[in-house]
Amino acid sequence: MSVGLQRLREDADAIRKGTIDKGEDAAIVDRAISLDSERRSIQAEVDGLRATLKQKSAGVGSAIKGGAAADSREVEALRLEARDLGGRIADRDSHLQDLESDLADLLLRIPNPADPDVPVGGEEANVTIRTWGDPVPRTSGDGFERKPHWELAEALDIIDNVRGAKIAGTGFPVYKGAGSALERGLIQWFMDTLTAEFGFTEIWPPVVVNEESARGTGQIPDKEDQMYVVTRDGLYLVPTAEVPVTNLHRDEILDAASLPVRYCAYTPCFRREAGAAGKDTRGILRVHEFDKVEMVLFERPEASNDALEWMTRAAESLLQRLGLAYRVLLMSTREMGFVQARKYDLEVWAPGVERWLEVSSCSNFRDYQARRMAIRYRPEAGAKPELVHTLNGSALGMARTYAAILETYQQPDGSIDVPEPLRPYLRRDRIS
Repeated sequence: MSVGLQRLREDADAIRKGTIDKGEDAAIVDRAISLDSERRSIQAEVDGLRATLKQKSAGVGSAIKGGAAADSREVEALRLEARDLGGRIADRDSHLQDLESDLADLLLRIPNPADPDVPVGGEEANVTIRTWGDPVPRTSGDGFERKPHWELAEALDIIDNVRGAKIAGTGFPVYKGAGSALERGLIQWFMDTLTAEFGFTEIWPPVVVNEESARGTGQIPDKEDQMYVVTRDGLYLVPTAEVPVTNLHRDEILDAASLPVRYCAYTPCFRREAGAAGKDTRGILRVHEFDKVEMVLFERPEASNDALEWMTRAAESLLQRLGLAYRVLLMSTREMGFVQARKYDLEVWAPGVERWLEVSSCSNFRDYQARRMAIRYRPEAGAKPELVHTLNGSALGMARTYAAILETYQQPDGSIDVPEPLRPYLRRDRIS
């Protein structure tokens, strides 16, 4: 379950409002409340039947001990009553199990309510929190007009979408030569910076997960249709490193002294819906496979607000060092996703397409994922285990960061200046 039963019982109005605010049908909340009430009623009935059965069974023994024959009418009547009670209990138990299964499924489908100060609405309700840098204009004062990244990549022969489509289909780009080195350099620099300067522990996880892992972070049932499935083995290709990394501590009780736990991980990411309905099919803005470095945090509940701000600043520092203008948005209820309680998007300016491109989402899930995965900690020795808070953020998504670099650093002769932090990794200062 995700939304706890106790919270559902005590704060149903807030859960219902949170569901509506995220654009979901609140009827699912009412159905869950109804099922929970029915389940508790039947559980009480079963408990009463079991108590009566225990009495009848004890009565058989007492009658025999008191001198009644084992096959006497008195004993046989007690046995018939016990047998009837046993059948009724089995029937009610079966119904109870069905109710519990249905209730568990419903609880997985109730979204995580957003924080109270999150703006309610869709894209129009997003709030710009801060900006950094001056967006580069597409046309400069000397008449230089910047090209979109796909034209630059084709001219420089560093991305081959045509052959990628031949190999796997549309949305699977091939990076070549200096283009491949740029992709690899970004990954390495992001990982080196996060581990050396921000204290993250590097993880190299599997790029497939089982159903339980996908359910734990909320991809199932909410985003099941967006995931690639290895049907023969019941595995899913990861849409983000968040899924395998957060599941590292599923069903565990963490040592309070170890908190916060901060992991970073690189994985290729796979998403079926990318480029749907012909949107952004040119270039690498919406692709089915892309690279991403992810940050995953496990925190004490009272520290998770500050942790989200700290993690967001870590992602911002990467964009600042790359010299890319960006803005930070507080996402509205319907733009933040099913499992987030609070979410910031980092959008970088790409002058060749004259658009803001999302390159990072930094989110606080509070105890929503931890409840699904039973990730807890003991606040102190001997204390009752409590749920941790989980957070994650991209640092950064490679494809759009890559596109923004090409479009921002392009030169009139068609070459690309390599941002200073990446030069040691590419061993060059220009792609030409």
